[in-house]
Amino acid sequence: MIRFYFHPTPNPAKVALFLEEAGLAYEVIPVDTSKGEQHTRAFRAINPNGKVPAIVDTEALGGKEVRVFDSTAILLYLAQKTGKYLGKLENRAELLSWLLFIASGLGPFSGQAVHFQFAAPDGLAYAVNRYRREAERHYQVLNDHLTGREFIVGDDYTIADMSAWGWLDRAARVLKGESDPLAVYPNLKRLFQTVDARPAVVRARAVGKEHDFKKIVDEESKRALFPSNYPAPV
Repeated sequence: MIRFYFHPTPNPAKVALFLEEAGLAYEVIPVDTSKGEQHTRAFRAINPNGKVPAIVDTEALGGKEVRVFDSTAILLYLAQKTGKYLGKLENRAELLSWLLFIASGLGPFSGQAVHFQFAAPDGLAYAVNRYRREAERHYQVLNDHLTGREFIVGDDYTIADMSAWGWLDRAARVLKGESDPLAVYPNLKRLFQTVDARPAVVRARAVGKEHDFKKIVDEESKRALFPSNYPAPV
């Protein structure tokens, strides 16, 4: 059984998609990050970095219980555990390269672009421009790579495509103001539509829907989501 610590944001969405694609048994444990539940001692014991997603595999090798945190680490762990969605062995180096391109570039710059366009105070034009342009640059790199390709690595649907899907699903927020944000990235748009049409995506989107996550952005939410913006408690 996989205990899946979840909030409806891009990185947990990737893991939800893998779990549904692979047909793994899992239990959803909501972590309401706007209420600060990611900072509790119990959750920090699972992810010391205080972020979702995280999983606990109660049936790891040797019958041991293990924790895994960070969406890319979780995707790799689950793909290796199940032997699914890793692509061909000869393409493993390429898979790792694109996974980490998304993990260290496309994802973080997309997240910061969203933050500075929607959450940060007005008057930070340099930061808005910096992160928006870097997100666009990463989009272009992946779009160029996908020329003549159906999927990111080889001929197979892999965890790299799941990882990209998680963030491309938020393209309208990353590229604020664009009515068709992926129009200028036709290969990315095609990849997103290909993944988004899979039956497992419908099930992944339904994960956590029964939980009433906090949606109001107030002082509690800001302190929970952006704690480094505030003095550390004495």
